[in-house]
Amino acid sequence: MKVEVTGAAPLDAEASVLAVPVFEEEVQGEKGLYAELDRRLSGHLAAAARDEDFEGKPDQCLALRTLGKLRAQQVLLLGMGPREAAQASLPKTGFEALRMAAGKASRAARKAGAKRLAFVAPRFPGQTAHEARAIVEGALLGAYRFDRYKTEPKKGKDTEGLVVLLPQGLERSKEVKEAVALARVVSAAVSWARDQVNEPPLACTPTRLAQAARDLAKEAGLHAEVLGPREIAGLRMGMFLGVTRGSAEEPRLVKLSYLPKGAAAKKPPTVFVGKAITFDSGGLSLKPTESMVEMKTDMAGAAAAIAAMKVVAELAPPFPVHALVGACENMPGGRAYKPSDVLIARNGKTVEVTNTDAEGRLVLGDVLAWGVETLAPALVVDLATLTGACVVALGPTTVGAFGPDGPAVDAVLAAARAAGEDTWRLPLTDAMQEELKSEVADMKNAGARYGGSISAALFLKEFVGKTPWAHLDIAGPSNASKERGYIGKGGTGVGVRTLVELVRARAAG
Repeated sequence: MKVEVTGAAPLDAEASVLAVPVFEEEVQGEKGLYAELDRRLSGHLAAAARDEDFEGKPDQCLALRTLGKLRAQQVLLLGMGPREAAQASLPKTGFEALRMAAGKASRAARKAGAKRLAFVAPRFPGQTAHEARAIVEGALLGAYRFDRYKTEPKKGKDTEGLVVLLPQGLERSKEVKEAVALARVVSAAVSWARDQVNEPPLACTPTRLAQAARDLAKEAGLHAEVLGPREIAGLRMGMFLGVTRGSAEEPRLVKLSYLPKGAAAKKPPTVFVGKAITFDSGGLSLKPTESMVEMKTDMAGAAAAIAAMKVVAELAPPFPVHALVGACENMPGGRAYKPSDVLIARNGKTVEVTNTDAEGRLVLGDVLAWGVETLAPALVVDLATLTGACVVALGPTTVGAFGPDGPAVDAVLAAARAAGEDTWRLPLTDAMQEELKSEVADMKNAGARYGGSISAALFLKEFVGKTPWAHLDIAGPSNASKERGYIGKGGTGVGVRTLVELVRARAAG
C-alpha cells in the first residue's frame, strides 16, 4: 500500500473512504470536523448518527455515502470516546486505540473495494509524529490477509493508497517522516511474523523456518548461522534433542546477528530468544484434537524474535543484537522422549520429564543457557507461547511478563507500553519452586496444574543465571480467533513491536 502524508484539508481530500476519528463531545455538541462534515452533507450525517445511535463512543463506527457532496465517496466515523480522556490515555498506551481505529478503517475500506483511504489525525498538541505512526501501522496491518491457499480470493480488493491527513505544516517535519518510515518497516516485520505463524506445519518445518530466517537476514544485511542436529549435540543441548527425537523433521538452531561497526560491536548485546516448536502434538502426552488444531502457531515467539531483527537492522543501534531460535517439532513416535526420562541440559542440570507437552521450556532452557554463556548479554528477553495457564490468568489478548525485580523487566514493560502491546506482569513466586523438585533429578519440567505459568517461568530462570532477563508468555495474544482493529484472524505478530521499542529505548540511552 502506498503511503502519503499531507496537510490538505480533510473536506477536500480525494479518496474512496474518508476515515474520521470523532469524540463524544463533537457528536453530542455537533461541533468540530463532525459539524463541518454534517453541514457539507446537508444534515444527513447527524441524522444517520441519531438513527444508528452513534455517539462517538469507543469502537463505534458509522459509514455514510457522500453522494458527490465531498471529494471522498464515503465518510467513515470512528468513535474515540471523550477527547480529554483520549488525550490523556493515548500517549500512555502507545496510541493503541488510534492504531486500532486505523486498522478498522483499513479493513472496512478493503471490504468495500476502496482504492484510496484517507485518515484524519485527531490532532493532539505535540503528538503529531506518534499519531502518524499509529495510523500508518494500523492501516497497513489492518490490510494484511493470508489467503495464499485459497483457490478463490476473499471478497474485497486491496486498498492501493493511504493518505494521512495531518495539520498543515507539520506533515513535512523530520519527526513525522521518521515516524512514518519506522511504521512501514515495523508493519512489514509484523506481517512477516504473521505469515510464518499462519503457514501450515507442512510448509513451516524447522528447516523451512530456518531458511526463511536466512532469507530475511540476507535481505536486511544481518549475519545468519544455522546449525543442525550434529552441531546441536556438540553444544550438549540434551533437552532440545530430547524434544525433537520423536519427529522425522530435523531440528535447527538459528542465530541472527546485528553487529555495529567499530568498538560498539564489543558492547554487551541485547538477545532475543524465541520458542520455535513448528508443530506441537504434545508428544507422548498427546493433546486432544481440538487443542492440537492451532499448534502450528507454537513458533510465534520465534517468528517475533526473527522479524524484530529486520527492524533492528534499519535502526542500527550502537550495540549488538542477536536472535536465537531452537526450532523443532514435538511428535510421538518410536524414538520420542518419554515421561520419566531424565535429560541433561547444556548447563549440566538434570531434568526429569513429567509431561512431554511441557516441551517448549526444555528447548528454551538449552538455548537460553547457550546464549548467556557465549554472548554475555546485557539483557535477554524470551518470547514463547508457553502456557495455557497464562491465557486463563490474563485472557486471550494480554501478554504475561515475568522476571526478577530490576531494570530488565521494567524496561520490557515500558517498551510494551510504548508499543501499545498489552502486557501485564505476573509474579515469580518463590514458593512455586517446590513444584519443580524431583526425586530423581535436579528438577522436573512441569509442576502441578495451578500456577502453571509461574512454574514454567521459574524453570526458565534456572538457565539464565544472574543475567538480566525477562520472559514474555504470548500464548494468548499470539493468535486471534476473531478480527479486532488491525488484528485479523490467525497469527498476530505480537511481540515484534515490543522488541523494537526495547532496542530503541536502549539506543536512546
